[in-house]
Amino acid sequence: MKTNRRKFISQSATALAGLTILPTTSFSQFAASDTINLGVIGANGMGWADIKSSLRNENVNCIAICDVDRSVPDRRKKEYSESRSNSVQLYRDYRKLLDNKDIDAVVIGTPDHWHCKIMVDALEAGKHVYVEKPLANSVEECYIMENAAKKYNKVVQVGQWQRSGTHYQHAIEIVRSGDLGKIRTVKVWAYQGWMKPIAVKPDSPPPVGVDYKMWLGPAPDRPFNPNRFHFNFRWYWDYAGGLMTDWGVHEIDIALYAMNVNAPLSVTASGGKFAYPDDASETPDTLQAVFQYDGFTMLWEHATGIDGGNYGRTEGIAFIGNNGTLVLNRQGFEIIPEEETRDGKRMFKMPDIADQPRQGNYLDLHTRNFVEAIRKNDPSYAKCPPSSGSTAAINAHMGNIAYRTGKKIYWDNERHEFKNDVEATSMITAKYHNGWQLPKV
Repeated sequence: MKTNRRKFISQSATALAGLTILPTTSFSQFAASDTINLGVIGANGMGWADIKSSLRNENVNCIAICDVDRSVPDRRKKEYSESRSNSVQLYRDYRKLLDNKDIDAVVIGTPDHWHCKIMVDALEAGKHVYVEKPLANSVEECYIMENAAKKYNKVVQVGQWQRSGTHYQHAIEIVRSGDLGKIRTVKVWAYQGWMKPIAVKPDSPPPVGVDYKMWLGPAPDRPFNPNRFHFNFRWYWDYAGGLMTDWGVHEIDIALYAMNVNAPLSVTASGGKFAYPDDASETPDTLQAVFQYDGFTMLWEHATGIDGGNYGRTEGIAFIGNNGTLVLNRQGFEIIPEEETRDGKRMFKMPDIADQPRQGNYLDLHTRNFVEAIRKNDPSYAKCPPSSGSTAAINAHMGNIAYRTGKKIYWDNERHEFKNDVEATSMITAKYHNGWQLPKV
């Protein structure tokens, strides 16, 4: 709430303290003194960030690094050797890494179009999995990954690390408490001022040391272009879904989890390449999507190149209720109460609840939760299992499908397809190329 109304209530502090403590119990697979050996597949970006975070836990080592760009494993091995002395094997083909029986769990940090195939193969090989968000690059793959996790009963953590954030957990409790009153609308957004136009570049030979054919994998075959490689793959439909699936899954995950829903009744979207119409990216730089659920709507919006998001925040979630609005982002949350007149006095419609700032490194809490789940040999202990990652990714993909078809689409949650819409339903399927086959579970 407003600055002059901030006061931390002892009960809230006690509850939050409980959220930050990971309980100690007996482990059925790994004792606390046993070493968990990790391998990473895709180590150029978040995959390596996840490894570094995991290594902050006791008795965790990285023993294998795989990347199709030969310079990446070499660089990461050197970096790793500066703080650890155990031997590390380097790979360019993830399947050979999965053959290493000494690896207990893998971190998947590849582009989105590879997530499904590698995760299913890793589970089949008996590995636990930490897979980066979004869970997959299609709705169909999300369901496959959910089913694979159930079949193999290994720990799977999706990299939507906001789930492990203490102030997010507290905000979810408030939303579910009813203090905000009936929630009619949830706004989710990402305004990313750091994203500038991507200059058009010609196709070229792949860099020396890059196995480009392996990088493409199940994606359509096309000439190498530096704009589609490494970080910028996010802005091309072959490999990802733009800001909707990149940032959207983080915010949508918290929004839908707090509201206890998993699928919309309908979705409509509008946007385009309005800010940078001539740059090299394919996905929209400006997008608004409206999701209709039973009893409320969710509004997603994103914009690149500017930071002027809702409530003065570049990213966030706003739960808009009859009694007040809870505004939540990575820096913390605040509550904006509604007022009413009672007995001639202006009063707030809801209890006084203190604002809360971010507390600590949430990625570290998320990877710690993954390690603890492995030690317990308990997939249900993971904060963000595939069922959660799937909900966020599927809803985000629906927003993109509504945008790409240009019409309002209606979802049949029992049949897992759109109602009376062949075009939209065709876009939920995964199309594999270059001899790669969609996993069957």
